[in-house]
Amino acid sequence: MAERIETRDDKILLEVKALKKWFPIQKGLLRKVVGNVKAVDDVSFYLREGETLGLVGESGCGKTTVSRTIIRLYEPTAGTARFRTTLLSADGSPQMVNIFDLDKDQLHRIRREISMVFQDPVNSLNPRMSIFDIVSEPMVIHGMQVGVEMEEAVIRLLERVGLRREHVRRYPHEFSGGQRQRIGIARALSLNPQIIFCDEPVSALDVSIQAQTLNLLQDLQRDFNLAYVFVAHDLSVVQHISDRVAVMYVGKIAEMADSDDLYNEPLHPYTEALMSSVPKPDPLYKSSRIVMQGDIADPSNPPSGCYFHPRCRYAKDICVTQTPEFRELKPDHWVSCHRAEELKLQGV
Repeated sequence: MAERIETRDDKILLEVKALKKWFPIQKGLLRKVVGNVKAVDDVSFYLREGETLGLVGESGCGKTTVSRTIIRLYEPTAGTARFRTTLLSADGSPQMVNIFDLDKDQLHRIRREISMVFQDPVNSLNPRMSIFDIVSEPMVIHGMQVGVEMEEAVIRLLERVGLRREHVRRYPHEFSGGQRQRIGIARALSLNPQIIFCDEPVSALDVSIQAQTLNLLQDLQRDFNLAYVFVAHDLSVVQHISDRVAVMYVGKIAEMADSDDLYNEPLHPYTEALMSSVPKPDPLYKSSRIVMQGDIADPSNPPSGCYFHPRCRYAKDICVTQTPEFRELKPDHWVSCHRAEELKLQGV
């Protein structure tokens, strides 16, 4: 089990400990459970007010599942997700509550403070609903605005994300991909949340539109004191927007640290290999990319010991037999590697 991550200040907004999400594998006529896909396997991290935590890793490593489990689109297998809110206390004082212990009514109330921007701006918007209906739907569900006030609130949100007043009665098919993602962002902002989970919000967009969307997210974060959990594949994007970065591999966090520390002085061999794949803007620079051997581990049948050892060029016998502890090796720099102290790894 992962070591308890102790919070050092009172600005912690979300604290996740030992989170697991396993999907059962069923076979036969009676649908007997014969195994589990360990999509998320013992993940721990924390998120402070107004900061961005980037989640990176190969496809299938569990980044999106972490986000969807925390907001309970998926029910967790184990673990806790403690969230600071004022909506469940009688006197309006802040308290830490475990999201996984909340009943339906309590969960409905705190959903005002936790939103999500989905990866695909086409499929995440209902084509039969107008932009007004899409953005105002959370307000209707939570009874926050009515009548003319609601329409003005929707127009303000659209204008804040770079759209125009006359767009309010149009439909999603009338917009470009970048504009659709802005509509999704406006919907996520409609209840004035504290945390927004961004599930690869720019991966489906052109590069120029990606930059505009990232700048918009940063402006909104500054203006509304938002905290982001930012899921992405593009390491350059993550470095640009994130205060801290967590690197995932087969359902586990391999390393987590401040963005600059992680990119300049990685402590995990998997992080080093990822950093070597980042394109360099200097045409005279000779690439020293690390090519990992083999395939990513199967989450339904992961290897013993360290999950990364079959692909690690630094692996020793202990890596094969013992699971490494997720520990704090430097201040606010966490790593899950037996040899982290002795290895000198190359960053960006």
